Formats: sequence, structure tokens, C-alpha cells
Amino acid sequence: MSIPQSGGGLIESFDQLAGYLESGCKPKAQWRIGTEHEKFGWLTDTKQPLPYAGDRSISAIFQGLAESFGWTPMTEAGNVIGLNRNGANISLEPGGQFELSGAPLETLHQGAAELRNHLEEVAAVAGPMGVKFMGIGAPPEWSHDDMPRMPKGRYRLMTDYMGRVGTHGTQMMYRTSTVQVNLDFASEADMVKKMRVALALQPVATALFASSPFFDGKVNGHRSWRSRIWRDLDASRTGMLPFVFEEGFGFQRYVDWVLDVPMYFVYRDGVYHNALGQSFRDFLKGELPALPGEKPTLSDWADHLTTVFPEARVKKYIEMRGADCGNESHLNALPAFWVGLMYDQTALDAAWDLVKSFDAETREGLRVAASVSALKGEANGVKLLDLARAAVALSHAGLAGRGLGEEVFLGPLMQSIATGEVQADHWLKLYQGDWHQSFAPIYEAASL
Repeated sequence: MSIPQSGGGLIESFDQLAGYLESGCKPKAQWRIGTEHEKFGWLTDTKQPLPYAGDRSISAIFQGLAESFGWTPMTEAGNVIGLNRNGANISLEPGGQFELSGAPLETLHQGAAELRNHLEEVAAVAGPMGVKFMGIGAPPEWSHDDMPRMPKGRYRLMTDYMGRVGTHGTQMMYRTSTVQVNLDFASEADMVKKMRVALALQPVATALFASSPFFDGKVNGHRSWRSRIWRDLDASRTGMLPFVFEEGFGFQRYVDWVLDVPMYFVYRDGVYHNALGQSFRDFLKGELPALPGEKPTLSDWADHLTTVFPEARVKKYIEMRGADCGNESHLNALPAFWVGLMYDQTALDAAWDLVKSFDAETREGLRVAASVSALKGEANGVKLLDLARAAVALSHAGLAGRGLGEEVFLGPLMQSIATGEVQADHWLKLYQGDWHQSFAPIYEAASL
């Protein structure tokens, strides 16, 4: 969710940076599940992307959701850029990806109900306009020039910077969509183990949820082109974070890494000030060129934390970031997979035993193999299908231990493990078969 963060007042001590992360620690009884997913809007008559403004547009849908379902608009420079209601938010990614950031919930059943309600509300407003939304990791045909631009200052700055530091940055911003889950930790030690498991098993999530085999109107040679894009985006702020697996990793070591990531912006009074490539360390000393003499607040630190994009990310919780968006059952399966592994101690310990012998080369090799071949990939003798089978079994046991009947949400993943095929394989078969190499049918087929 790309909206200004609320962190707190002036930073007066270096220790506050790690303290901000540590303040997320909470007892297990207070752990919650927050699911986020992005989706592409398209016009049913032209199969073109949904624009921001106009009679059939994102802004019109925002207005309809506010008027009909009690959402409160969020604005920037007079433009509505999001909505909020009861702890949930709807926001926009740079290319108009329509994102639901769900409220922190106690169970996966509550999350599934929230998702269904959201999709029904959106359909009630968008349907009469001739608009639908599709759940897929990347749009099959739309070019960069086809994509609309959202009226958000943050994205204008990021677009300029992305072109300088990598080859795929603007593709990520404008033409990918994901589903992720945000989960809690009890202590620093709990965070460390969860981050290590999250990073080591993120290739399994990439493989199981791969749904972007098409790009720029052709087969791209990957099951998850979205994941491929992330490998050549900005090495300073992405990747598998090998230091997380080093002795002594904790909140402070993560802070040290984030401080070395160049800044994008500083948000003040509704304005994004250009701080591209500048240093938060200088900001702490009051020496930031963008705002000479001014020192940061915890809100600035919270904002900066949102500008790093590793495969798993620490805030006051941990974000699992490796999966393509998919259909409704997959949107429910992603939080189920990680909750089963992370919220049951026996499952978490067993998951760590599963991956603790992997070195950095193997973890990165699995990341690459997952994007190319999904469950058919392997690296250094580790087969993703075997690793996925073991991980999903542990997740199933962890969910069973919760005693809430949540194991049902793993159904799509168990089916993929049984067949060795994921959503991308399904799309490729249809494209080469019944669709006769036409992309026209995928818009309806992938719609949520």
C-alpha cells in the first residue's frame, strides 16, 4: 500500500530506528493476518486498461464505492488516490493496479469473507460501467505506453529514478500485480526465524503462485515474469538479503541495511520532496540536501521503510512478497500458506529445519528457477516440487493445529503439487490450445 505512513514525532536517538520495528512485537494472542492484493482494471468493450479519470475510470469507481458502501476518500493534490473503511484501505499502484489492503483479521475465514465482500462491492460499481478486473501477475498485451499514470507524487519521483538504476523498474511499477500477507512476530528472535524461513521459502511461493507467462503480447519464457522483473530492478533495495542468515541478525542489522538504501522522497504537508539517491544517514544529521537543516520524524522513517523491496520485508510486521496475483482461490491460499507455517511453532521450527542448510547460492538459484520454471525448477539439487510438497504439508499441519478448519484454503496449492502445474501452466495450455494463440479470451478467464 503506497500511502504516506504515520510513524511518530522527531527522531531524537538512533536507537529509535530499531525501536520502531521492535514496537511491533506482540503476544501470540494479538497476532493478526493482513492480506493485500493488486488487480488490473480493463474496459470490457476494448480490452484496454482502466484510466484514472472519466466516466469509466478508477476515480468513478472510487466515487461509487464511497457513495454506495461507506468508504472514505483519501486525496492528494485534490485527486482521490484511495479509500479507507474499518481498518482496510483501497489504494493505487503506479499503473492503476487497484489494491485492497485488508484489515488486520484473526482468521483466514474472515479474510476470505473480506475478499468476497470487496469483489462484490467492486463488481456492483464497476460492472454497469463495463469494467472488470483481472487477477494475473502481469497484463499479457498492454505495453508500457498503454498504461495509465496515477496522480501521485511518489510515483513521479520513482519513475524517474527507476530508469537510472535497473532495466526493469518501470515494468514492475506499471505492469505487475501481486498478492502478499503481513504477519506478526512475538520477539526479535521470532522475527529472525520467521524472516529466514520467509526468504528461504519465498521461491516456493513464487512457483506455486506463478501466473505471468505472457508479456508485451508474447510468451516470455518464464512462468512468473513478475518475479523475473524483480531480479533486475534496483539491486540496492531488492533480493534475498543474505545478511539475514548471518549470525547476529536482528532489528539493528536490518536498520543498518535500510539506512544504506538511497532515499526516494520526503513527504511534507501533502508534497513529496525529491530526495532521489540521497542518504537517510545524512537526514539524521540534518544534512539532507532536499531539506537542509531539517531532521526526520519516525513518519519519515516509516516512509523510507516502504521504499525497500526485498522478497520478505520487515516493518512492524513481516510482509511475504514473492507471489503473483491470481484468482480468488489463490488470493485466499497465499495467506493460508504462510499462516500455517508462521503461526504454529512446530510448523515454523520444522520449516526452518527444511531450509537451514541452504546457502545463499541455493536460495538465489531457487528464486531464479521458480520464476522460469515454477514447480519444475531446481537449484543445487533442490527440486522446487519436492520443497513445495514439504512446505505445504507443514503449512497444512500448522493450520490444523489452529483448529479452525482453515486447511481448506490450501486446496489450489495441493492441486498444483499433485499435477506439478500452476496457474501459468494453465494459461499456456489454453493459449497454445483452445485459444489458438489469441490473448482475447484471457481477460474474461482471469477476471475476479
